[in-house]
Amino acid sequence: MTVKQELRPGITTGASAAAAAQAAVIMLAGGAEIHTAKVTNPQGKEILVPVKLVRPDNGGVLAIVVKDGGDDPDTTHGLDINARVTWAGEGIHITGGPGVGTVTKPGLQVPVGEPAINPVPRQMITEAVRPFLPEGGGVRIEVSVSGGAAAARRTLNPKLGIIGGISILGTTGIVEPMSEEAFRKSLAPQVAMARAHGYTTVCLTPGRLGENWAAGVLGIPREAVVQMSNFVGYMLGKCVELEIRNVILLGHHSKLTKIAAGCFHTHSRVADARLETLAAFAGLLGAAPHVVRTLLESNTSEQALELLRLNNLLGVMPLIAARAAQRAMDYVYGDLRVGTVMFTMKGEVLAADANAVEIGREMRWNIPSESSG
Repeated sequence: MTVKQELRPGITTGASAAAAAQAAVIMLAGGAEIHTAKVTNPQGKEILVPVKLVRPDNGGVLAIVVKDGGDDPDTTHGLDINARVTWAGEGIHITGGPGVGTVTKPGLQVPVGEPAINPVPRQMITEAVRPFLPEGGGVRIEVSVSGGAAAARRTLNPKLGIIGGISILGTTGIVEPMSEEAFRKSLAPQVAMARAHGYTTVCLTPGRLGENWAAGVLGIPREAVVQMSNFVGYMLGKCVELEIRNVILLGHHSKLTKIAAGCFHTHSRVADARLETLAAFAGLLGAAPHVVRTLLESNTSEQALELLRLNNLLGVMPLIAARAAQRAMDYVYGDLRVGTVMFTMKGEVLAADANAVEIGREMRWNIPSESSG
């Protein structure tokens, strides 16, 4: 019998920064060099964090912790999280250095113009160093990340308006090896950002390609476009939670066809009813049995689309678009008005349902009529 190996948790960037700051302050205050820092998360759990290096640095102290993502596929894994600490009158002053992003757009937990160090990491840093400061003593803690600017390009930070580096994040200090959970939570701030820009109508799309179609073809402002990856249901729920009123589902037809079948997590290993849905709607429009059979045997949704085209059955696509919109509205119990716009891989609008057309007209977005395709 094979025993499933337990996945190893990691340490958040916030806990890493707190540990580095603690090691630096301890040396600054008394000269001791520690190799393991002890930080406490908001839930009261003590976390032991290895410290790579502590050394004097131009009148202050620099400490480095290597970010450990555990068994989670973390973009920041292996980066040096640095804390440089100097005396600074009274209080604990936390700033961002190279490799830590700067917030440039509203809607996040950190104000515009501030380094992207979230509130909980700031709290953990403060509590990690306070016990080691002399009474009345204060410090300036500059958090930086070696390679942070390059790593940030592989995250959603550029879209969120965080420029120049990664964010210092984490609410528990511990990275649980559940990358899907962490990933979907990382998508939610996009909705808050759209809301902060004044939008109560947003476009949900699986990824960057759909975002480019939304902005380039339909003229939808990028601030109103939200990448949802495969987490359709989760992101619809977030839209309701943040008082979004209207949603346009936009993307390649193969992904959105899954929603018409009631799939709200669209990864192919979780749910895939594309060909079955196309075949069912083709049958509804009178497709011959051999056409339905060939649709079901298609290797790809693009091949199936070409078969529909050859048999004058592209009329199924507006029906599927409308079905996807209705299934999405049912999913959130009618708390959103939802429309659907389906694209071909060439970036052409294949179908748009009546809701999408109406929402587009209200927003003055260039969404063609539902008869397209």
